[in-house]
Amino acid sequence: MKLARIAFIAAAGLAVAAFAGVFQPSGAQSAAADTSAGGITVIGSGSANVTPDRASLAFGTVSQAKTASAALAASSQAVTRVIDALRKARIAKADIQTSEVSLSPRFNDTGETVVGYTATNSVTATVRKLGDAGDVIDAAVGAGANQVSGPNLLASDQDAAYRTALKAAVANARAKAETLAGATGVTLGKVTAVIEGGAMPIPLAAGAAKDSATPIEPGTQEIQASVSVTFAFG
Repeated sequence: MKLARIAFIAAAGLAVAAFAGVFQPSGAQSAAADTSAGGITVIGSGSANVTPDRASLAFGTVSQAKTASAALAASSQAVTRVIDALRKARIAKADIQTSEVSLSPRFNDTGETVVGYTATNSVTATVRKLGDAGDVIDAAVGAGANQVSGPNLLASDQDAAYRTALKAAVANARAKAETLAGATGVTLGKVTAVIEGGAMPIPLAAGAAKDSATPIEPGTQEIQASVSVTFAFG
């Protein structure tokens, strides 16, 4: 019985040792695998300049009356006149859009009694010829707009400028990666990943604008782009 028990224990020990040998991690092999899978990740940036040739403007009318319906009616009539003036100023119907309609009560000095109502009605207009923006503003105000905001200056070729900025950003990323590779004594390999950062228009110097009662300076916008690029080791 003792010999049988000893034989059983010895066999169990061999089984455990074999099991441990199968699943025991190898530190040296893991380190080598991590090194071979390494790479260089850099952030590249690029830019391209554009001159805005369009503008988006918002025009609003604010009216007050003793009743809510009267205030809203007055504001609606006023903004209708503004829309008509925008159309006469060569703004296409598709480029005019309602942006806000609001109605709120007005209270007395103690805030206890409603003494009237204030109605606001606003539209947004896209001016596709920036040189006409000043005249469009004058026409809208002349027709009764008592709120004006903008302009939001836009460039019709902004997409093309952004693609140019993206190419510059990738070139900048490669230059950085080559510098890092040379400094660390490794060889740069192929690109394994690229992540786009995004576009951001930044106003630069102002330029000349059409002479009008309300001048609009187009200036210059810098379209910026950024990318994250990962290069494998060669």
